[in-house]
Amino acid sequence: MIKAGIVGATGYAGEELVRILVMHSEVEIVGITSNSFAGEDISKVYPNLNGCINMKCESFEEIVGKCDVIFAALPHGLSEDIALECDKKGVVFIDLGADFRLTTEEDYKQWYGLDYKYKELHEKSQYGLCEIHKEAIKKSKVIANPGCYPTSITLGLAPVLKNKLIDIKSIIADSKSGVTGSGRGLSLGAHYPECNDSIKAYKVASHRHVPEIEQELSNLAGEKVMINFTPHLTPMNRGILSTIYCNVLDDKAVKLEEIINLYKEFYKNNKFVRVLEAGSLPETKNVRCSNYCDIGIVLDERTNRLIIVSAIDNLFKGAAGQAVQNMNLVFGLPEDTGLKYIPSSL
Repeated sequence: MIKAGIVGATGYAGEELVRILVMHSEVEIVGITSNSFAGEDISKVYPNLNGCINMKCESFEEIVGKCDVIFAALPHGLSEDIALECDKKGVVFIDLGADFRLTTEEDYKQWYGLDYKYKELHEKSQYGLCEIHKEAIKKSKVIANPGCYPTSITLGLAPVLKNKLIDIKSIIADSKSGVTGSGRGLSLGAHYPECNDSIKAYKVASHRHVPEIEQELSNLAGEKVMINFTPHLTPMNRGILSTIYCNVLDDKAVKLEEIINLYKEFYKNNKFVRVLEAGSLPETKNVRCSNYCDIGIVLDERTNRLIIVSAIDNLFKGAAGQAVQNMNLVFGLPEDTGLKYIPSSL
């Protein structure tokens, strides 16, 4: 059994990790931590876990020596010291935060206002978008779990970027997210009367996921990609729907059926990406509480514009589920071990 610890287990992503790993056939949770609920039983914080796991929150120092893998579900700026200790002890470290996602310190300083503390750790780290970096992930012990918006957008665009079908200067990504994307901490914007029965754009042209998205899209395209990205807050608990617009290159005379077949071929060995048939588009309810990313495609022949719609659950494929998928790869397990959740349609 893989012995797992979760740092930050009482946040939304941390609780989702607990829920998944409790039911994982190859994992034993041996320790959890929480600054806000130190010493308390997690089933008191999340009563849905009562009888499934009854474990008190300890300190990181108390659990790290017992673990084969540590998951950190923390705000940015808090993971590097934990990663260093894991590295010293030979413990696999999977970071659900942003500290290891960006490959250049300049970008991290510009967007997060911090320097790298341990540059050698960043050189060891691997960006953990499993469908794109599978073989590299298997060889790494410091994994940067992708952000939720970058997951939905990168998976939506990867096939056409890799095959150079679109004008990279034309990309616009419009994404809607549930309220859990802002975390469990109290804030006015996530307060029920502020967000219920309303939808709003936020952090327009300034969201911290922009450099992460552009980094991965540039790697796929083989040249620098810049996009317009606008996130929106929607009055639902969980889920992300990204609608991505891009122009087909003038010299590419492609039909919708050819593009759909291209996507199916690109993702044929990836169990968690479901490419929909022509005429069908994703809905967040169809991926809820699952590790799936659903992708639907429309070709607007009138404007020669490709419209790609992707849907994920922000807490599952956008956070905890993908982290477990990364763990499975590192430890040589089938990629879908412990992740065979069928979405509920209601």
